[in-house]
Amino acid sequence: MNRLGDATSPYLLQHADNPVAWWPWGEDAFGAARKRGVPVLLSVGYSSCHWCHVMAHESFEDEATAAYLNEHFVAIKVDREERPDVDAVYMEAVQAATGQGGWPMTVFLTPEGEPFYFGTYFPPTPRGGMPGFREVLEGVVAAWRERREEVGEVAGRIVRELSERAGAYASAAGESAGESELTAALLGLARTYDGTHGGFGGAPKFPPSMVLEFLLRHYSRTGVESALQMVRDTCEAMARGGIYDQLAGGFARYSVDRAWVVPHFEKMLYDNALLTRAYAHLWRATGSDLARRVALETADFMVAELGTPEGGFASALDADSDDGTGRSVEGAYYVWTPAQLVEELGTADGEFAAGYFGVTQEGTFEEGASVLQLPQGNGVVDADRVGSVRERLLTARSRRPRPGRDDKVVAAWNGLAIAALAETGAYFDRPDLVQAAVDAADLLVRVHLDPRGRLLRTSRDGAPGPNAGVLEDYGDVAEGFLALASATGEGVWLDFAGLLLDGVLDHFAAPDGSLYDTADDAETLIRRPQDPTDNAVPSGWTAAAGALLSYAAHTGSERHRAAAERGLGVVGALAARAPRFVGWGLAVAEAVLDGPREVAVVGPTGDPLTDELHRTALLGAAPGAVVAIGEEGSEEFPLLRGRPTRGGRAAAYVCRRFVCDAPTSDPRALRSQLRVES
Repeated sequence: MNRLGDATSPYLLQHADNPVAWWPWGEDAFGAARKRGVPVLLSVGYSSCHWCHVMAHESFEDEATAAYLNEHFVAIKVDREERPDVDAVYMEAVQAATGQGGWPMTVFLTPEGEPFYFGTYFPPTPRGGMPGFREVLEGVVAAWRERREEVGEVAGRIVRELSERAGAYASAAGESAGESELTAALLGLARTYDGTHGGFGGAPKFPPSMVLEFLLRHYSRTGVESALQMVRDTCEAMARGGIYDQLAGGFARYSVDRAWVVPHFEKMLYDNALLTRAYAHLWRATGSDLARRVALETADFMVAELGTPEGGFASALDADSDDGTGRSVEGAYYVWTPAQLVEELGTADGEFAAGYFGVTQEGTFEEGASVLQLPQGNGVVDADRVGSVRERLLTARSRRPRPGRDDKVVAAWNGLAIAALAETGAYFDRPDLVQAAVDAADLLVRVHLDPRGRLLRTSRDGAPGPNAGVLEDYGDVAEGFLALASATGEGVWLDFAGLLLDGVLDHFAAPDGSLYDTADDAETLIRRPQDPTDNAVPSGWTAAAGALLSYAAHTGSERHRAAAERGLGVVGALAARAPRFVGWGLAVAEAVLDGPREVAVVGPTGDPLTDELHRTALLGAAPGAVVAIGEEGSEEFPLLRGRPTRGGRAAAYVCRRFVCDAPTSDPRALRSQLRVES
């Protein structure tokens, strides 16, 4: 019997009709394995994962394969986005054993949850040097029956090795990274920077969102032009490439080539939230029209394509969709041939569009199709014609079968979206975007925050999921609430952030200052996961450190600041040797070195001068600066206490650790106070 029918995860529901007798993760499944005396097959994936769909169609929907699986194994299916803790501990084992990882992740476990054989995608029959899935199953069954003692020894050794890694970063906790470490990080990034195409390293190439934030903050604090240039060039290359949706906005997960031409077409909420914020911050630093356009288009994409009826944001859009013939094909929704352009636009505009978007007869993708780009050298073009072509192509594309949407709401990723939309809306006078951030924050409080003040990881259709929040949920949601507090002047979001961050200190922090990914009362796995390095999103460790620092700047809390600085000690240890994987931690360390600055804007609500000072404060690029706004005598923000207006006129105070410069009512003077040299 397949037991996934009541799941809240769209990924698990995709497998609810498989002939495989799937179990969700839990003690019931392991109990069944112990009772039957069989091993566990753990399969981990996510809804928008292309190869997860492939393996499902090839193997998990095959009756013969399913019958063999059901006879010899207890099969557990896990959505890695719902259970990042389960994914993390077993992915660590897979990478240690095979030297690589990926999804679907396929792990064979003892009934005690100890792993003993690993892999990722397996084809149904041997191919390209990979064994066939049925062959793997038969080999595991033979080993389980004939060499059980050896299997147990292997599993025990793997668990011991993983346990020995626990606390590996504890000794790195201490003082935050300083000037020398941040300079070393910049030099390390420069060595791996792709001077031709932007970004870092070779193919496949991922958007370096957190590194971009570090580089922007480093430039803002030090004025080092090379840091800004890496951001400018990378952001322009991505925005011109196929990784960016040239019709509707929004970024795909990554580029399969180093020039950003051909994406892996899935679109994730977290990428688009992080990149919206990065482009908005690039505009703030430079006034770039391109950065402004991409920030707004990507924010609009999130609201239009990922917004849920309850006010939150869905997790992802699939890479695959129906190509019109009944086949599910990667990228089918997004790619074009010259003939298709002519068919939709007519000969003249079709040929113009092919040249403008880089659509060739040979194609840049598969089967002669091309991904739309904006190649360099387009020259001066008729903006009205481009707009008309884009609109007509978007309308034509909307008639194609759409990619599937994973509509579960993940707390952490919604926190990232709240921060991005709050800031982008405030920068560009888009109250609708700020309101979208407020709506998402309201949903998190209503649905994801339990009566104890603890976060739940996911929800769907307004109903909470069963899984506890992990550290990245607490850190990213607190970050979103703090950004919303600065943008709106509503102190309730500061209060909610404080509630979450007290939870971090009470349940995720070790005595040495390091941070665990799961709470001290979370389900016990084969090890308690702990990883300070960024992956697709900021690590929970550095996300929490950043939010702790901002909360301390808002409130003057030495407890929260000390926890932030101790947590950032690991950044100094990793800055020189792995700066690409600790970008957010480096960005937070920049804020520590700058103060961060605290700006209190005091004045009558609705007064034009109050509003202008508030906007000037938000547009200040001092790393990690926080902003509080309210009327004289307001108690909503600690920063406002004891800060009077100047003769009844609105005033702004720029402070560090609650020690303030002389107040000003002149926006130009405030702008000057927020510059690097001040």
